[in-house]
Amino acid sequence: MRKQGPTRALIVAAIAVSIGLSPVFSIAQTQIKMPKNKYSVQDDIKLGNQAAQQVERQFPLINDAAAQRYVESVGQRLAAAIPQEFQEPAFKFRFKIVNARDINAFALPGGPLFVNRGMIEAAKNEGEMAGVMAHEMSHVVLRHSTAQQTKANNPWNQILAGGAIIGGGILGGQAGAQAGQMAAASYFLKFSREYEKQADLLGARIMAAAGYDPRDLANMFQTIEQQGSSRAPQWLSDHPNPGNRFNYINQEASMLNVSPNPIKITPGFSRTRERFRSMPPAPTMQQIEEAAQRGQVYRNGGGGQGQGQSNPTSGGSYSNTVQLPSNRTREFSNDQIQLTIPSNWRDFDSGNSVQFAPEGGYGEANGQSMFTHGVEIGAARNETHDLQTSTNELLDSLAQGNPSLRRQSDASRVNVGGRQGLRTVLSNTSSTGQPESIVVFTTQLRDGNLFYAVAVAPQDVFPNYRGVFDKVIRSIQLLQ
Repeated sequence: MRKQGPTRALIVAAIAVSIGLSPVFSIAQTQIKMPKNKYSVQDDIKLGNQAAQQVERQFPLINDAAAQRYVESVGQRLAAAIPQEFQEPAFKFRFKIVNARDINAFALPGGPLFVNRGMIEAAKNEGEMAGVMAHEMSHVVLRHSTAQQTKANNPWNQILAGGAIIGGGILGGQAGAQAGQMAAASYFLKFSREYEKQADLLGARIMAAAGYDPRDLANMFQTIEQQGSSRAPQWLSDHPNPGNRFNYINQEASMLNVSPNPIKITPGFSRTRERFRSMPPAPTMQQIEEAAQRGQVYRNGGGGQGQGQSNPTSGGSYSNTVQLPSNRTREFSNDQIQLTIPSNWRDFDSGNSVQFAPEGGYGEANGQSMFTHGVEIGAARNETHDLQTSTNELLDSLAQGNPSLRRQSDASRVNVGGRQGLRTVLSNTSSTGQPESIVVFTTQLRDGNLFYAVAVAPQDVFPNYRGVFDKVIRSIQLLQ
């Protein structure tokens, strides 16, 4: 089964058409119009959910409960302040922190929003951080990603063929530009100035309504200029100049009802920023991309040096005679799961998922990282809280990287980790040309998210693995 890395999972769609922005003095603020969009709100949600699953599996995320609660609290304050005319009840904002040094953030259609650790470290106060988040949320509610595709006249199947669309980063509208799609990025960059300005101006309105000073968003661009190229993304040439953005955001702020005592330094901001500054240096997005090209997930190592941790699908050597699963077993556990696997299987914990595979059953073929024998276990975001729907979204995500993937039967009910779950049987042709059988097990975690286990083996030896896969699933103990 082929594994999708960030370079294949994400099409950078940068925000692109010219929208007229004319001052309307009767309401003392710049008028912002929703761009034309031929896609439905549900299309945005579907694309965003599919992309979020890939990001959460492939990007190094920070697992810090206190920091997560803090960023969520700021995000929900901003979400509640979105002007009524731009509210979309179907969009559900959720927030994750990426362990990346660049001063940036990026949003996905429908609501997933990823904040770089480097942005929080560089911010002088909570208002600067909130400004970046408000800018990203504006891209979401204005539906810039699918509006860009409408303007480009790209058919729906072309969007799905390439993967999901990433919304604009605070700099340049191309959060994934350094994540491997530079050709696509350069094509779209020249169109994105007006959408970036829309996000800046709506972000300023959201900030003022939430109790922040929009001038802090403007100040963030000065912070970026002061930091220089060592911290800022490198795709600025065709985007609004930070100095120009500073000027027009300040002008907009003068027309808004800004609190005389706006939110600045808060205990949550100070604790989170100092916590991150005390951690080993985060990798850059370029380093994360370079690791991904080697089939690795970038994680911080000892001594403050970042290092790529191999997925089981890289670094291995395929063999036509993979050893059958041993009758002897061993236990594997981390802070989320405990289970029993054959003693001759290796485990590869990437932080966002865990893979178990025998020697010879993983590696790289035809430029694709993949594994032909074994089990991958992980969790995916589930906003619908409906097991069947979220399972279908997971299977759609798998199909993006495996065009030969086919369902062999409807899902059947099973027990997974002591909870009601689903079992779906699939077939596929791997990059080695081998027909393979795949079984996907899913259930819901206590927080409503989707737990999954993907078991795969070549069709000719699958009968030897079916019982082993079932034993592995029966042994699962979910610790959350």
